[in-house]
Amino acid sequence: MVDILAQNRRKAGTRLTGRIVRPGNPSYRTARLEFNRRFSKFPRVIVFCRRTEDVIHAVKWARERGVRLRVRSGRHSYEGFSSVNGGMIIDVSEMNKVKVDRKRMIAHVQTGNPLARVYRKLWEKRVALPAGTAPDVGVGGLALGGGIGLLSRKYGLTCDNLQQVKMVVASGRFGAKTIMANKKKHSDLLWASRGGGGGNFGVATAYTFRIRPIKTVSIYSITWRWRDLEKVFPAWQRWAPSVTNRLTSTIEVASRQVGTIESTGQLLGSASELQRLIRPLLRSGTPVKVMVRTVPFIEATRFFAAADLNLEPKFKITGAYGFQPLPREGVQIIREFLSKAPNRHSSVWCQSLGGAGSAVSRVSPTATAYPHRKAETIYELSARWRNDDEQLRNIRWVKRFRRALHPFVKGDYVNFPDLQIKNWPKAYYGVNFARLKQVKQKYDPHNVFRFAQSIPVK
Repeated sequence: MVDILAQNRRKAGTRLTGRIVRPGNPSYRTARLEFNRRFSKFPRVIVFCRRTEDVIHAVKWARERGVRLRVRSGRHSYEGFSSVNGGMIIDVSEMNKVKVDRKRMIAHVQTGNPLARVYRKLWEKRVALPAGTAPDVGVGGLALGGGIGLLSRKYGLTCDNLQQVKMVVASGRFGAKTIMANKKKHSDLLWASRGGGGGNFGVATAYTFRIRPIKTVSIYSITWRWRDLEKVFPAWQRWAPSVTNRLTSTIEVASRQVGTIESTGQLLGSASELQRLIRPLLRSGTPVKVMVRTVPFIEATRFFAAADLNLEPKFKITGAYGFQPLPREGVQIIREFLSKAPNRHSSVWCQSLGGAGSAVSRVSPTATAYPHRKAETIYELSARWRNDDEQLRNIRWVKRFRRALHPFVKGDYVNFPDLQIKNWPKAYYGVNFARLKQVKQKYDPHNVFRFAQSIPVK
């Protein structure tokens, strides 16, 4: 009897709701594009959901017809995991409400919000969420994978401030339903949503975050010439984890063609204090440009976002964690590879995470799905290009670079996914992978939400 009812449901079919875009629609070409133009996929249908019901209908529709699906918000999946040929994209970018409860110091944020909008809406109430820097990254993917940014050392990762997630999960043979995961209900799913990666268990549609009061911050930028690499990079690595947790900093070594090294950072404090704190950096090498100033927090988010503008449209990125400073040999590897970069748009970027009183490292590696709690820094190795004939040499360069640094770094950040990492479960999830598989088996036993590096059911 149950099977007959299920067959009848399939015959009747669920109707898609929301804004539906198919091949042939005038907006299809734009709607199918990924942030990383290295990927050009042609989905069968793209559903721009405006309500949770639209998401439920989309999941049911795909399951009834055996259509593969992907979940997309900011389109920033570095390896194109949020798109699919011949399948369905569930796009939640039009679900973008933000509601601030300043009395309880929480914010209810729908999953389609890009970070720039989240920062702006929270700033209206003079509060902030620890999050990333790229303005058009979707808050959902960022939070579910961890969420690293310039408030991390003081207030933790974005996922550390996640208190509740609303998620559409597959149910039964062809169905879908909404559940709320928090400390009291579905606490295992909340645990997995704090660093277990986006798109693995269902479609997250809304989050409740803890927020912090904020007004002004102090920011700095120091630029050196490339020849100072062996002086500046080791100095930053020693200094960054040792300063107050109110200061989170970055360093980027550009290709030799560009010829610059730049360190930036943000302090919850005054410009005079920041000027004092960065003295060890100022004594390293010969800085050619220095900026220190106090600004409203919203202006600081725009300052750090500027680095993500006007980038080449195609790229290959990989990541890793440093648990101790690179030795001289490691710095020489950076020099060697950036001396022979495939083009000028290649770099190594690092951000401080751990060290003196860091909120990131105070959390146990198993308390959330994000395991890299004891890392002092995170690395991002990147190459960017415009023309297709440049692609192969750029990808090979990133792969060789990662392999050369491998003796000195560990793992990878799930929000910096890399299809060339063979043992990616260990790299992304470490000791938490087995438990993540258990959560997957419980909430998505039919493996509806799957992609190249999704958490497997078995």
